[in-house]
Amino acid sequence: MTARHFANCAPLLLSSILSIVFSAPGEVVGLTPAFGQPAALRDTTSSAATETPEIGRRGQRLGREIKYGDWQKFCFKPGGAKMTCRTTISGNWDTGQQAVRLDLIEREGEGSARLQLFLPVGLYLPAGVKLTVDQGAPYSIPYTWCLTNTCIAGDVADPGTIREMEAGEKLAVEVIDSNVLSVTTSLPLNQFSSAHRGAPSRIFDQALDE
Repeated sequence: MTARHFANCAPLLLSSILSIVFSAPGEVVGLTPAFGQPAALRDTTSSAATETPEIGRRGQRLGREIKYGDWQKFCFKPGGAKMTCRTTISGNWDTGQQAVRLDLIEREGEGSARLQLFLPVGLYLPAGVKLTVDQGAPYSIPYTWCLTNTCIAGDVADPGTIREMEAGEKLAVEVIDSNVLSVTTSLPLNQFSSAHRGAPSRIFDQALDE
């Protein structure tokens, strides 16, 4: 693997490159920032259903346990603007630091939704993120942006995937780490449908900061 594989999200400090994601036993996921400045990774105007070339993985490894909270729905309505709602879940390591956050973002009057994930830095970005509901077909989402302490993957949500999430039990999130090994964590879906279809936990009189 050459340095050009990571050219879309360049490091500020080469000496801090690529700590391991979701952590090997005794370590936490990607705490050392691998990519120090924001960088757009690819055009996200295309549908997430577009086929993504399969990345040749070297294998897989177990990740450290992540504890997930409840699904919640927050809505945002600044002034007379249309309401935007975010159905969301977060998972933390035992240190209390956020490891994963998944948002389903929907705007009033629009037929489409956006699926967005916040993940640790130090990942193999060309591989994107693979989502699988129970034993269903995988669904790929590209990385779109990296900051000093997180990378964001996002794309238009496939309506079929949302339906599967509402009926499913767990959502597997698979990423590829800097050693080209796959690491998977599973998000619970048992509360997703009721949170998604139910009334918001809270409505904010401000715009949603995505």
